[in-house]
Amino acid sequence: MAAVNLPDELRYTSDHEWVRLEDGRAVVGITDFAQEALGDVVFVQLPEVGADVERGATLGEVESTKSVSEIYAPLAGRVAEVNGELSSKPERLNEDPYGAGWICAIELAGDGAAEGLLDAEAYRALTAS
Repeated sequence: MAAVNLPDELRYTSDHEWVRLEDGRAVVGITDFAQEALGDVVFVQLPEVGADVERGATLGEVESTKSVSEIYAPLAGRVAEVNGELSSKPERLNEDPYGAGWICAIELAGDGAAEGLLDAEAYRALTAS
């Protein structure tokens, strides 16, 4: 397996989602490790814009040629935007998991939203085991 791409500026969950925090919002996707484990992604079920989400609740699903995996909300808030392109081009999750393969943006509920997320070093340690 090739070295996993893991941007240091992002935060991660033990369920293999990444989070980019920007101005009270969290852009969410699945990690390079997750897309590699899934194989070729063939379908992405996106959350509904305007839906309230609880940390750890199911946000959507990713279906690959190997399996179906749930995407979990890394933070609580309201879905502000989804990457509609994934409906017709789910392979973006494989090609560019940290760029064009983003899944949704969540308007955060309250301060301290990023507490409990892993930094790149902690996520590296988690995936190495």
